[in-house]
Formats: sequence, C-alpha cells, structure tokens
Amino acid sequence: MGVSAALGISEREVIVVKPSQYWRQEMQKEADAVAAGAMDLGDASFLGVYSESFLSSVDQALTAFESDVRQLTPTSGPEVLAAVERVVVALNRVNQETTGDSIDTDEREQLCLFIDEALTERGVAMEELAARHGVSRFAVTDRWRRW
Repeated sequence: MGVSAALGISEREVIVVKPSQYWRQEMQKEADAVAAGAMDLGDASFLGVYSESFLSSVDQALTAFESDVRQLTPTSGPEVLAAVERVVVALNRVNQETTGDSIDTDEREQLCLFIDEALTERGVAMEELAARHGVSRFAVTDRWRRW
C-alpha cells in the first residue's frame, strides 16, 4: 500500500506525505493503543523500530529533495535525475550511519514511491523518463541506491 493510500488520501487529492511522517504517525497510533490497553506491546510493529535521529535525518534528506523538486524544470531529464541522485545518496548516508539497516523492503518501497509521487506532482513524466534510461518507473533510484 502506498503512503498516500495508507493515510487515507485518494489519488485525486494526492498530497505527497513523507514516509518519515507516516512512520511517526503509526508509532504514535501504536503508542496510544498500547497505553490505552487496546494493543499488546508485542503486537506493535512500529514502536521501537525508528530512532528519532533516523527519522530526523530522513526528514532532512526528503525536505532537501522537496526543495530541489520545486526548483527543477519537469522536462529536464538530467536535472530530474540529479535531484533523484542527491536524495538517494543522502538516504544511503542515513542508512549507513544508522545502526541496523533501518531502510528495509517496506521503507524502500515507501521512499521510492515518495520520490515518484513528488516528481509526478511536479509534472515530471516518470514513465517517459524511465523509458529513456532503460529502466522501469520505480527503478530510477537503483543506479545510486544502497538500501
């Protein structure tokens, strides 16, 4: 499930939500449920997974990417790919500096979807861009990604 769908946002009203924001919201929901006795701590899947340091570092990388996206020309493939490379390299650094690989399969999918949605919202034709580079739409990060 995509981050937008998980947050109950329809495709018509796409608001690109940072995965780190989603992770924080899920952690809070679980903490509230455990505190209320509605969930056993052992059943929580988000609590204790992400440190505040990790979440803040992911936020910083994604905020810088959002700034890049606002500045880019949607039809400039090299400019778009440079923005993707910068965010992926920043996230590589975050993952490397975090004890116990924090970016696993679910996080990877959410981060790649975030990158795709942010660029699509800006007007980047992701299918065309990916095809020009011989990759699938959701593989544009693969060249630099180490998570």
